[in-house]
Amino acid sequence: MTTRRRRSALYMPASNARAIAKARTLDCDVVILDLEDAVAPDEKAAARDRVIEAVREGGFGERELVVRVNGLDTPWYTDDIAAIRATGIDAVLVPKVSSVADLLTVRASLGKDGPPIWAMIETCAAILALPALSAAAAETRLTALVAGTNDLAKEMRCRLGADRMPLIPALTATIMAARAAGIVALDGVCNALDDPPRFTAECAQGAMLGFDGKTLIHPSQIDAANAGFGPSEEELAWARKVVAAFAQPENADKGAIRLDGQMVERLHLAEAEATLAR
Repeated sequence: MTTRRRRSALYMPASNARAIAKARTLDCDVVILDLEDAVAPDEKAAARDRVIEAVREGGFGERELVVRVNGLDTPWYTDDIAAIRATGIDAVLVPKVSSVADLLTVRASLGKDGPPIWAMIETCAAILALPALSAAAAETRLTALVAGTNDLAKEMRCRLGADRMPLIPALTATIMAARAAGIVALDGVCNALDDPPRFTAECAQGAMLGFDGKTLIHPSQIDAANAGFGPSEEELAWARKVVAAFAQPENADKGAIRLDGQMVERLHLAEAEATLAR
């Protein structure tokens, strides 16, 4: 698993030139230029051209640059892929991936040397197919699973509250599939733009479940996501203490040591090193 930070992955409408320009200045870890939900049908072609122009101009710094294309079953998918597969973007986010066949189709469309795939997990079929999707990650160069909580809740016909209780099994399954494949898992969006405490709580919940970060729909959500999915000062202090303890000569050959009244194993050392690397 890479230690690259994906605490905040911000969707920006590819049809909006000002939004794309603003994305170059924001403190998000990932910029997702969106050709799907954020773009009206009659603006799809112009938005696609704007993405190509934005990628060519660059200026996104260390931010990971991802493009969300339209779904495989739409009339825009083929043109989207043809336009972006050789642009040098970091990944292509594909909506409503529900089977290994979908992944194989996308990989064939992108070509063997095309960008990695990020898959939206937003259908009931996708949840049931997670073990197979995970097993196909290496073959298809799938590098991230992204929870699509709005569409999943709609298809499930569940009634979501602030605790997202009906979705917890699906979210947990998504994380486990990602971890089994050694890839990234990103939490779904929070629509409550006027309720910062709810968003903060949702970030805390996502981090507790094990997500690497959260997808966002507005720049105002970036700081809370970065804080919620970044290590706290207490976690950093503990990580440094674990690394320092195992670095002591007397602990060089030990598989487990006692530290501040706790039994600490080398797996905790690996976690501490990953925390500090992020």
